[in-house]
Amino acid sequence: MKAYWISLYTKVENQDNLKKYSEVAIPVIKSFGGVPIIRGGKHETFEGDDFSRTVVWEFPSYEKAIECHNSKEYLAGWDLAKNTTVRHMQVVEGFSTE
Repeated sequence: MKAYWISLYTKVENQDNLKKYSEVAIPVIKSFGGVPIIRGGKHETFEGDDFSRTVVWEFPSYEKAIECHNSKEYLAGWDLAKNTTVRHMQVVEGFSTE
């Protein structure tokens, strides 16, 4: 079953830090089979909190998504932005109706 990283950004105080994070993180995420689904873009909020940025990555499995997040390479990238970026981040297992 596929899995998804869902990151909902509430605050980005330093765009340069976020850019440095993405330059390190994207190759790491891809090395674990991550495929970008949503990365910013136009949006409209109808209910609930409005997030300044939404990012979704698809992974081949829940285990791969967790392994990627917990890897020293990914965490080193996140260290570049975590003090100036606030986000809600979760890994969610997909499902099928078939």
